[in-house]
Amino acid sequence: MKQFSYTITDPEGIHARPAGEFVKAAKAFESKITIAKDGKSVDAKKIFGVMGLGAKQGHVIEVTAEGADEAAAAAALEDFLKNNL
Repeated sequence: MKQFSYTITDPEGIHARPAGEFVKAAKAFESKITIAKDGKSVDAKKIFGVMGLGAKQGHVIEVTAEGADEAAAAAALEDFLKNNL
């Protein structure tokens, strides 16, 4: 299991466009990927779950990848967050 924390820096938080792109990036991996905020955990491959977290600027999210390609998934998604949110 690979896990990392990320603080949202985008002034609009996780809104529709980057949420869709994040889900698309997560779907490229076989591993089970979840995002958690304030004790609520959702499937990173489902857009309504990601949007439902309501992550805004300054909020900390935890991303967890578990499976065959977990290291690659965690690295790619962390890069995505740093470059987009």
